[in-house]
Amino acid sequence: MDVKTGFFYLFSLVLLFAALRVVTARNPVHAVLYLMLAFSQASALWLLLQAEFLAITLVLVYLGAVMVLFLFVVMMLDINLDTMREGFWKHFPLAATLGALVALEMAAVLMSGFRMSQPVQAALAVGQAPVQVSNSKALGILLYTEYLMPIQVAAAILLVAMIAAIALTLRERKDSKAINPSEQVRVRASDRMVVLKMDVTQPGQAPQPPDVAGDAVAKEAK
Repeated sequence: MDVKTGFFYLFSLVLLFAALRVVTARNPVHAVLYLMLAFSQASALWLLLQAEFLAITLVLVYLGAVMVLFLFVVMMLDINLDTMREGFWKHFPLAATLGALVALEMAAVLMSGFRMSQPVQAALAVGQAPVQVSNSKALGILLYTEYLMPIQVAAAILLVAMIAAIALTLRERKDSKAINPSEQVRVRASDRMVVLKMDVTQPGQAPQPPDVAGDAVAKEAK
Protein backbone atom coordinates (compact mmCIF):
# COMPACT_ATOMS: atom_id res chain seq x y z
CA MET A 1 0.00 0.00 0.00
CA ASP A 2 1.46 3.31 -1.10
CA VAL A 3 1.28 6.64 0.71
CA LYS A 4 -1.67 7.91 -1.36
CA THR A 5 -3.77 4.88 -0.50
CA GLY A 6 -2.88 5.25 3.16
CA PHE A 7 -4.02 8.88 3.19
CA PHE A 8 -7.23 7.85 1.40
CA TYR A 9 -8.11 5.32 4.11
CA LEU A 10 -7.16 7.79 6.85
CA PHE A 11 -9.32 10.61 5.48
CA SER A 12 -12.18 8.20 4.76
CA LEU A 13 -12.21 6.80 8.31
CA VAL A 14 -12.16 10.27 9.85
CA LEU A 15 -14.91 11.37 7.45
CA LEU A 16 -17.14 8.42 8.38
CA PHE A 17 -16.54 8.98 12.09
CA ALA A 18 -17.33 12.70 11.82
CA ALA A 19 -20.49 12.02 9.78
CA LEU A 20 -21.67 9.51 12.38
CA ARG A 21 -21.05 11.95 15.20
CA VAL A 22 -23.01 14.66 13.38
CA VAL A 23 -26.23 12.67 13.77
CA THR A 24 -25.44 11.14 17.17
CA ALA A 25 -23.99 14.12 19.08
CA ARG A 26 -26.25 15.31 21.89
CA ASN A 27 -24.98 18.89 21.74
CA PRO A 28 -25.86 20.87 18.57
CA VAL A 29 -22.61 22.84 18.77
CA HIS A 30 -20.61 19.61 18.80
CA ALA A 31 -22.64 18.37 15.81
CA VAL A 32 -21.73 21.49 13.82
CA LEU A 33 -18.06 21.08 14.71
CA TYR A 34 -18.10 17.45 13.59
CA LEU A 35 -19.75 18.54 10.33
CA MET A 36 -16.92 21.00 9.75
CA LEU A 37 -14.45 18.16 10.35
CA ALA A 38 -16.33 16.02 7.82
CA PHE A 39 -16.14 18.78 5.20
CA SER A 40 -12.41 19.19 5.76
CA GLN A 41 -11.83 15.46 5.23
CA ALA A 42 -13.97 15.51 2.08
CA SER A 43 -11.85 18.38 0.80
CA ALA A 44 -8.72 16.30 1.42
CA LEU A 45 -10.23 13.46 -0.61
CA TRP A 46 -10.90 15.89 -3.47
CA LEU A 47 -7.22 16.84 -3.34
CA LEU A 48 -6.22 13.19 -3.64
CA LEU A 49 -8.43 12.95 -6.75
CA GLN A 50 -6.57 15.99 -8.21
CA ALA A 51 -9.70 18.12 -8.11
CA GLU A 52 -8.10 21.18 -6.55
CA PHE A 53 -10.88 23.57 -7.57
CA LEU A 54 -13.59 21.54 -5.83
CA ALA A 55 -11.41 21.10 -2.76
CA ILE A 56 -10.66 24.79 -2.30
CA THR A 57 -14.30 25.67 -3.05
CA LEU A 58 -15.46 23.27 -0.34
CA VAL A 59 -13.08 24.85 2.16
CA LEU A 60 -13.82 28.49 1.29
CA VAL A 61 -17.59 28.25 0.80
CA TYR A 62 -18.67 25.67 3.37
CA LEU A 63 -15.98 25.82 6.05
CA GLY A 64 -15.23 29.51 5.67
CA ALA A 65 -18.77 30.87 5.34
CA VAL A 66 -21.72 28.50 5.67
CA MET A 67 -20.59 26.35 8.59
CA VAL A 68 -19.19 29.29 10.56
CA LEU A 69 -22.57 30.99 10.15
CA PHE A 70 -24.33 27.81 11.31
CA LEU A 71 -22.04 27.64 14.32
CA PHE A 72 -22.79 31.21 15.40
CA VAL A 73 -26.54 30.70 14.89
CA VAL A 74 -26.57 27.49 16.92
CA MET A 75 -24.54 29.10 19.70
CA MET A 76 -26.87 32.13 19.86
CA LEU A 77 -30.07 30.05 19.93
CA ASP A 78 -31.38 28.83 23.25
CA ILE A 79 -32.16 25.25 22.25
CA ASN A 80 -33.97 23.03 24.73
CA LEU A 81 -32.55 19.56 24.11
CA ASP A 82 -35.24 17.80 26.13
CA THR A 83 -37.98 19.29 23.96
CA MET A 84 -36.17 18.27 20.77
CA ARG A 85 -35.95 14.63 21.87
CA GLU A 86 -39.64 14.30 22.71
CA GLY A 87 -40.75 13.46 19.16
CA PHE A 88 -37.77 11.26 18.24
CA TRP A 89 -39.49 7.88 18.25
CA LYS A 90 -42.61 9.41 16.71
CA HIS A 91 -40.73 10.47 13.57
CA PHE A 92 -38.26 7.56 13.58
CA PRO A 93 -40.15 5.36 11.03
CA LEU A 94 -40.25 8.18 8.47
CA ALA A 95 -36.57 9.01 9.03
CA ALA A 96 -35.58 5.34 8.76
CA THR A 97 -37.53 4.98 5.51
CA LEU A 98 -35.87 8.04 3.96
CA GLY A 99 -32.45 6.86 5.15
CA ALA A 100 -32.98 3.41 3.59
CA LEU A 101 -34.10 5.05 0.32
CA VAL A 102 -30.98 7.23 0.20
CA ALA A 103 -28.78 4.19 0.97
CA LEU A 104 -30.39 2.21 -1.87
CA GLU A 105 -29.86 5.08 -4.30
CA MET A 106 -26.20 5.37 -3.33
CA ALA A 107 -25.75 1.59 -3.67
CA ALA A 108 -27.34 1.68 -7.14
CA VAL A 109 -24.96 4.44 -8.24
CA LEU A 110 -21.91 2.63 -6.86
CA MET A 111 -22.90 -0.72 -8.37
CA SER A 112 -23.56 0.75 -11.81
CA GLY A 113 -20.20 2.52 -11.76
CA PHE A 114 -19.18 5.88 -13.11
CA ARG A 115 -19.74 6.06 -16.83
CA MET A 116 -17.57 8.19 -19.05
CA SER A 117 -19.10 10.77 -21.32
CA GLN A 118 -19.39 10.08 -25.04
CA PRO A 119 -16.56 12.44 -26.16
CA VAL A 120 -14.14 10.74 -23.79
CA GLN A 121 -15.24 7.29 -24.91
CA ALA A 122 -14.81 8.27 -28.56
CA ALA A 123 -11.35 9.69 -27.88
CA LEU A 124 -10.27 6.53 -26.09
CA ALA A 125 -11.72 4.35 -28.85
CA VAL A 126 -9.54 5.94 -31.53
CA GLY A 127 -6.53 5.99 -29.25
CA GLN A 128 -6.48 9.72 -28.59
CA ALA A 129 -5.97 11.20 -25.14
CA PRO A 130 -8.60 13.68 -23.94
CA VAL A 131 -7.76 17.37 -24.12
CA GLN A 132 -6.00 18.57 -20.99
CA VAL A 133 -7.93 21.46 -19.46
CA SER A 134 -8.06 22.91 -15.98
CA ASN A 135 -10.57 21.65 -13.43
CA SER A 136 -12.42 24.95 -13.22
CA LYS A 137 -12.78 25.22 -17.01
CA ALA A 138 -13.93 21.63 -17.40
CA LEU A 139 -16.40 22.03 -14.55
CA GLY A 140 -17.78 25.27 -16.00
CA ILE A 141 -18.22 23.76 -19.46
CA LEU A 142 -19.97 20.72 -17.99
CA LEU A 143 -22.29 22.71 -15.74
CA TYR A 144 -23.43 25.23 -18.33
CA THR A 145 -23.85 22.79 -21.22
CA GLU A 146 -24.98 19.35 -20.10
CA TYR A 147 -26.33 20.33 -16.68
CA LEU A 148 -27.74 23.76 -17.54
CA MET A 149 -31.33 22.92 -16.56
CA PRO A 150 -30.46 21.55 -13.05
CA ILE A 151 -28.31 24.65 -12.43
CA GLN A 152 -31.22 26.92 -13.32
CA VAL A 153 -33.60 24.94 -11.10
CA ALA A 154 -31.16 25.13 -8.19
CA ALA A 155 -30.78 28.89 -8.72
CA ALA A 156 -34.57 29.33 -8.67
CA ILE A 157 -34.86 27.29 -5.47
CA LEU A 158 -32.16 29.38 -3.79
CA LEU A 159 -33.90 32.59 -4.91
CA VAL A 160 -37.21 31.42 -3.43
CA ALA A 161 -35.47 30.42 -0.20
CA MET A 162 -33.80 33.84 0.05
CA ILE A 163 -37.11 35.66 -0.50
CA ALA A 164 -38.82 33.44 2.08
CA ALA A 165 -36.07 34.10 4.64
CA ILE A 166 -36.39 37.87 4.12
CA ALA A 167 -40.18 37.70 4.39
CA LEU A 168 -40.01 35.67 7.61
CA THR A 169 -37.49 38.09 9.10
CA LEU A 170 -39.42 41.28 8.26
CA ARG A 171 -42.87 40.06 9.30
CA GLU A 172 -44.48 41.71 12.32
CA ARG A 173 -44.41 39.61 15.47
CA LYS A 174 -45.74 40.29 18.94
CA ASP A 175 -42.55 39.20 20.69
CA SER A 176 -40.20 41.28 18.50
CA LYS A 177 -39.25 44.88 19.20
CA ALA A 178 -39.14 47.12 16.15
CA ILE A 179 -38.63 50.85 15.70
CA ASN A 180 -40.66 52.93 13.28
CA PRO A 181 -38.39 55.63 11.79
CA SER A 182 -41.35 57.83 10.80
CA GLU A 183 -42.55 57.97 14.40
CA GLN A 184 -39.02 58.84 15.57
CA VAL A 185 -38.89 61.78 13.16
CA ARG A 186 -42.23 63.14 14.38
CA VAL A 187 -41.23 63.08 18.07
CA ARG A 188 -41.24 66.51 19.75
CA ALA A 189 -39.31 67.58 22.80
CA SER A 190 -42.51 68.56 24.60
CA ASP A 191 -43.73 64.96 24.37
CA ARG A 192 -40.75 63.64 26.29
CA MET A 193 -39.70 66.50 28.58
CA VAL A 194 -41.78 68.36 31.16
CA VAL A 195 -40.58 71.74 32.51
CA LEU A 196 -41.54 72.30 36.16
CA LYS A 197 -41.59 75.70 37.88
CA MET A 198 -39.94 75.76 41.30
CA ASP A 199 -39.88 78.42 43.99
CA VAL A 200 -36.85 80.63 44.41
CA THR A 201 -34.42 79.12 46.86
CA GLN A 202 -33.76 81.34 49.87
CA PRO A 203 -30.42 81.26 51.71
CA GLY A 204 -30.56 78.61 54.41
CA GLN A 205 -33.87 77.21 53.17
CA ALA A 206 -34.26 73.93 51.32
CA PRO A 207 -36.22 74.08 48.07
CA GLN A 208 -39.73 72.71 48.19
CA PRO A 209 -40.52 70.21 45.43
CA PRO A 210 -43.64 71.02 43.45
CA ASP A 211 -46.78 69.06 44.11
CA VAL A 212 -47.13 67.50 40.66
CA ALA A 213 -49.84 65.09 41.72
CA GLY A 214 -51.86 67.88 43.39
CA ASP A 215 -51.61 70.08 40.31
CA ALA A 216 -52.81 67.23 38.12
CA VAL A 217 -55.80 66.60 40.40
CA ALA A 218 -56.63 70.30 40.41
CA LYS A 219 -56.54 70.47 36.64
CA GLU A 220 -58.84 67.46 36.36
CA ALA A 221 -61.25 69.06 38.85
CA LYS A 222 -61.43 72.20 36.74
